Amino acid sequence: MADPNEFDHVLPENTARTGAGHPDEIRENIWSRLIHTILIGIMLWVARTVLGVITVIQFIILLADNKKPNERLAAFGESVGIWYAKAVRYQTAASEVKPWPWTDLD
Repeated sequence: MADPNEFDHVLPENTARTGAGHPDEIRENIWSRLIHTILIGIMLWVARTVLGVITVIQFIILLADNKKPNERLAAFGESVGIWYAKAVRYQTAASEVKPWPWTDLD
């Protein structure tokens, strides 16, 4: 069973409590940030497509295997979801931390 508080650390209301909220000022070169934002936008599009395919495959597995999900697909989907949240936070300037491949994949 998944932990309902598993992603609390990436939610805006919880990052504000820890002092890791929105940056007051972007320290990165604005043109470099534009290039990263475009690249991450393309990566987000690919991630959405991959998640859609995984969702269909997982549903077929649920139908075929008596409602038992494939653990590897579920774990992969969870990792992509965490990456997706980090990517969106960078794109919207809620964070200066770039997602994978520029930083470690948590």
